[in-house]
Amino acid sequence: MSGSIDATQVSLSPMSTPPTATKLSDEVQTRRSLAIISHPDAGKTTLTEKLLLYGGALQTAGSVTARKKGRATTSDWMEIERQRGISISSTVVQFDYAGYRVNLLDTPGHKDFSEDTYRVLTAVDAAIMVIDASKGIERQTRKLFEVCARRGIPIFTFMNKMDRPARDPLELLDELESVLGIGACAVNWPLGDGPGFKGVYDRQTKRMHLFERVASGAFEAPVDVTGLEDSRVRAQVDELTYARVCEEIEMIEGAGHSYNEELVTSGKLTPVFFGSAVTNFGVQLLLEHFLHHSPPPTPRLSGERLIEPHDETFSAFIFKIQANMDPRHRDRIAFARIVSGRFQRDMQVLHTQTGDKVRLSSTHKLFGRDRETVDYAVAGDVIGIVGGVEYGIGDTLSTDKTIQFAETPRFSPECFAVIHNANTAKYKQFRNGVKQLFQEGVVQGCSLENSNNPVPVLGAVGPLQFEVFQQRMLNEYRSETRFEPQPWTLARWWRVREGEPEETETRWPTGSALAKDGSGARMLLLVEEWQLRHFHQNNPHIETSTIPFLES
Repeated sequence: MSGSIDATQVSLSPMSTPPTATKLSDEVQTRRSLAIISHPDAGKTTLTEKLLLYGGALQTAGSVTARKKGRATTSDWMEIERQRGISISSTVVQFDYAGYRVNLLDTPGHKDFSEDTYRVLTAVDAAIMVIDASKGIERQTRKLFEVCARRGIPIFTFMNKMDRPARDPLELLDELESVLGIGACAVNWPLGDGPGFKGVYDRQTKRMHLFERVASGAFEAPVDVTGLEDSRVRAQVDELTYARVCEEIEMIEGAGHSYNEELVTSGKLTPVFFGSAVTNFGVQLLLEHFLHHSPPPTPRLSGERLIEPHDETFSAFIFKIQANMDPRHRDRIAFARIVSGRFQRDMQVLHTQTGDKVRLSSTHKLFGRDRETVDYAVAGDVIGIVGGVEYGIGDTLSTDKTIQFAETPRFSPECFAVIHNANTAKYKQFRNGVKQLFQEGVVQGCSLENSNNPVPVLGAVGPLQFEVFQQRMLNEYRSETRFEPQPWTLARWWRVREGEPEETETRWPTGSALAKDGSGARMLLLVEEWQLRHFHQNNPHIETSTIPFLES
């Protein structure tokens, strides 16, 4: 069961005013942004919690599973999260460690919310991939890895749950290479597994880190650092285990991948760490290596122009929107990744999509429902902008009107439903709720062409998104809704090929529907995959796409 972090014990990093003597390029070099990705139940949120513990942002840590049997955690702010015990919303938190400022984005583990995870990945410069060492690579892990690979995001791998019986470490490394097609370099090596997991051998320093368990993993694990041949190491495990570990270390030293910074940065080699998030074994080694070897903020494209992080011009893009996180505020927060320049509260910028001037006076950092005002930030940081203009996901904010990013991906829905207003007396609440949740990207929205009953059609990656939509309509907008599932299973944006006349007759598949998305782009909704193949054969003058065409 996926967990969440207890925000009541989080110590938010101070957002100080700018250091007057510091160059922008020097500040940018200290920024790190990462997302944590995994298959559900691999320990992603537990690792997030422990990184915060070692980063000083969390006073004490506790078992996520144990807490779920008690009160609900603060970052699980949606009712459906509390009921199901799952994390379906992204968490953004910032902390300082060893001279670095870390922007850490935890992501939903449930596959139905992969679109939200994909958006988060546009806002980071590296990712930590968590793998359950007893199971190896699972389906959702593979899908998220492919997204990172397409974007060229460096990936650091954490083989988690070594405190439980685990697969052979050599098999796990081989699976990374054979299944994901990426080189794997073991940065450390485990001493035992299950109850016999006692520590890890750091291949770079040639030192063994022996860990001591603490109650419920609530505090940093005491560590004894010594040589591999020290009698204290031999005393921790039986002779057979010690001999096997020594043999494995010798084998990977001779035949394993060598660490190569360039290959890691380009996403062709993943550093691999073994450990246990729940016992805190190996977490600090992962954190410190990540900070020293992950890339600082990277440049982004605006059309054909490369926007460098140290450029004094301020620019940022919206990658996530969330409303009504706290009933006390009932406001709307747009999460923005700063691409270049400095942010200072009350500065005036342009909302590139509309050309409107916007004053950024209400800016926060958030953790669950907790907020803290942000006065200053630089490229690589993530800030939350409260209220104001009706931003959309993917929108650009900049002091240069010519900058416009196209960072945020769109995905073709795989399940559909029509939503009806169950209480006609509350049409205004229904209309406002649908509009707001469409803007947030909770689901995708479209309208059917040639329909006598213009009700909203919802498209989603998975059906749980519909449940979230319906519950938020009720809890946040007091609007009762009724869903009517539809038979379509895929959607394609379409247009007439260049040079072909618009009036060319088109043969539409049986059971299909024509629709338009929120921007007016034309869509084709289909019931079966084979219909798309036949459609292309019968209509060579039409081209289709899994994402909207740029000019639409």
